[in-house]
Amino acid sequence: MKKILVILSVALLIFMSFTSDGKQKNIFVQVKNGQFIRDGKPYYYIGANYWYGAILGSNGVGGNRQRLIEELDLMKANGIDNLRVLAGAEGPDGEPRRVSPALQISPGVYNQDLLAGLDFLLAEMGKRKMVAILFLTNAWEWSGGFSQYVSWAEKKPIPYPEVAGHTWGEFMSFSGTFHQCTEGKEMFRKHIKYMLERTNQFTGIPYSNDPAIMTWELANEPRAFSNANKVPFLNWVNETAAYIKSIDPNHLVTVGSEGKAGCEGDIGLFESIHSSKNVDYMTVHIWPFNWGWLNSKDMAGTMAKAIDNTGKYIDEHLKVAQKLGKPLVFEEFGLPRDGFVFTPGSPVTLRDQYYDFSFGRVLESTGKKGLLAGVNFWAFSGTGKPNAERTDNMWKTGDDYLGDPPQEAQGLNSVFNNDPTMKIVKKYNSQINMSLKK
Repeated sequence: MKKILVILSVALLIFMSFTSDGKQKNIFVQVKNGQFIRDGKPYYYIGANYWYGAILGSNGVGGNRQRLIEELDLMKANGIDNLRVLAGAEGPDGEPRRVSPALQISPGVYNQDLLAGLDFLLAEMGKRKMVAILFLTNAWEWSGGFSQYVSWAEKKPIPYPEVAGHTWGEFMSFSGTFHQCTEGKEMFRKHIKYMLERTNQFTGIPYSNDPAIMTWELANEPRAFSNANKVPFLNWVNETAAYIKSIDPNHLVTVGSEGKAGCEGDIGLFESIHSSKNVDYMTVHIWPFNWGWLNSKDMAGTMAKAIDNTGKYIDEHLKVAQKLGKPLVFEEFGLPRDGFVFTPGSPVTLRDQYYDFSFGRVLESTGKKGLLAGVNFWAFSGTGKPNAERTDNMWKTGDDYLGDPPQEAQGLNSVFNNDPTMKIVKKYNSQINMSLKK
């Protein structure tokens, strides 16, 4: 029966590749004249970050396919068809401040349950005509990332920030050596090849031919981490983007950058890392609370400042997008709930003001066929619940997975299925669709 389903899936994919008059069409999201094109039409979206989706899709530790299916249906019902998902958590399990279970347990050794989980997620997304942005590693500690590759290559312990007296400066310096770590970069290149050449066991479709994948993203928030490391960082971006395209020319590639804030404050570096012909579009991330734009003790009094600075930050990067003629996606932003509490059901009035502004910028761009092409809010936590018995609010094995990674308070930036925020998401997705039909 499974073989028959796989054959039918492949046959359907071939059928979808042709128009009614027999001409072949592109079934992948493309970029043309500074716009995303999907199914031959401009594509703008209000999407979500859903980094833990592959874990839920697993039949192993942490898996919950019933929850996954329910949450995919919830998002689809609210117009969300674009999800940003982690496809590269590096092990070993049991490390502090880290996602568990990891996908790549040790160099070249994979958790097969999690690979099946990613297959399952993509198969279910395909059924719902949703598309995934898959980020392949991370600059930060919460999923292994750069620092894990350096640790594997140089056989050195990771100086986890806020653990055993280590500082963020120590960690960032350590993570930043990745771009000049020949062995670590080669390990990551092998991971890229392994993932891009995979075939989905549920659909029989190779990842490189899967229309449920929109983008391969180099990393979550890759940085040089020092002025001295800018050139090696730029070289790594260019080499890695070209390598991905050499294996899979069907899908889009982006860097995963925060913008100027992730480029040592250098907007010129931001332009440079997106100038390659192998990088199809640009991204920015904005964290008003982390960046000091929003005061947790006076959220109402500082919200106007946060919104104003957000608009200026987007506009500054849109100038670069216009120069390069590439779309820009606001693919990460999050805010705490009112009063800086983490409890589901508590008010989110101020957060919703910020979301309303951010979504509105995409709607405005849609009407003008502009370069601001979409957003992915951080993050959808769906039906998950923080563990009420955790007085420190931190994630532990066995707790529900939420949009807040394990190094952060659970519920901090989470958007739950019953939050009023979801009504705003649905409203703007509906208005964007209406605007595109005009």
